[in-house]
Amino acid sequence: MIDGFAKEHLHGRLRRDREVLLWKLEGLSAYDTRRPLTATGTNLLGLVKHVATVEARYFGEVFGRPSPEPLPRWQEADGSDLWAAEGETCEQVVGFYRRTWQHADATIDALSLDAPGHVPWWPEPYDRTTLFAVLVHVLGDSNRHAGHADILREGLDGRTGLRPEHEQPIDEDARAAHRAMIERVARLAAPGPEPEK
Repeated sequence: MIDGFAKEHLHGRLRRDREVLLWKLEGLSAYDTRRPLTATGTNLLGLVKHVATVEARYFGEVFGRPSPEPLPRWQEADGSDLWAAEGETCEQVVGFYRRTWQHADATIDALSLDAPGHVPWWPEPYDRTTLFAVLVHVLGDSNRHAGHADILREGLDGRTGLRPEHEQPIDEDARAAHRAMIERVARLAAPGPEPEK
């Protein structure tokens, strides 16, 4: 009983995070989906490509069910799973992600939570695992990157929210006042010389 509930709950959360990540691309130009938004080059489309590759590997190779999609070598030295190459379109990356969902969902549906798996890129003895552990791991990774996408999207156009139905109209004045209040409290909590601006 608890296994079925746990599996459906984790799988449901993974499905939710997948949709959140794609929603963060909505309405953006090709440039804004791809451009580096941090010093290390993190970008929205690259996050989608990375999470798709992670799901393809963990719900594929780990359980002897290789992805039907061609995958780059694991952790290419150039980090190519974290950005879209010149010839890769947003539609191609999103399509890859959606097809990966189908393959991952089939694996999750077919196996029990205690189904054994082997993660060759994890050190021994942790390389021997189960579907439950992989679901938790991938959910954590997806959630982490959805959080990155939240911050990146807010920086681009101020759009925030977990899902479209939670999105609020942007009130620039209210946001500025809220930020100023937090800044004031931060300065009061850290007495000493004025921080550089």
